[in-house]
Amino acid sequence: MIAGRGNKIRNGQKTLTHSLPHSRYKDVLGLKELRRHTSGRGSQLVFLKAPESEEEIELCKFDQSGPVVVGPDLTHLAFEVDDLEKFAREAAAKGYPLSDGPHQSSGGSKIAFIDAPEGYEIELIQRGRDL
Repeated sequence: MIAGRGNKIRNGQKTLTHSLPHSRYKDVLGLKELRRHTSGRGSQLVFLKAPESEEEIELCKFDQSGPVVVGPDLTHLAFEVDDLEKFAREAAAKGYPLSDGPHQSSGGSKIAFIDAPEGYEIELIQRGRDL
């Protein structure tokens, strides 16, 4: 069982803070902040959770580890949405348009992406009727 997923960030103010109301993670995806704290080594940690999910997402800011380098093979988080077109309209109205897609798979699912801070992507998946 996967207990969580961590993404390194370089700018907590840009990515997610109490004073930043328009966060892709909170406003667009509806993630709820569970907790935040500073670890023993000085990492600033924020833990988020999607509705109807048990998995936590950890955002970690640790300046001493150097710049964020997003690798070519691990570049996104994926979230299931009920209606991709409606989600895309609402995200665009908040200033976060799709960066790729939508594309339809042979199984009837639709996928699209929005850009996330730090160079990551957020994949949006609308499952096909037959899945």
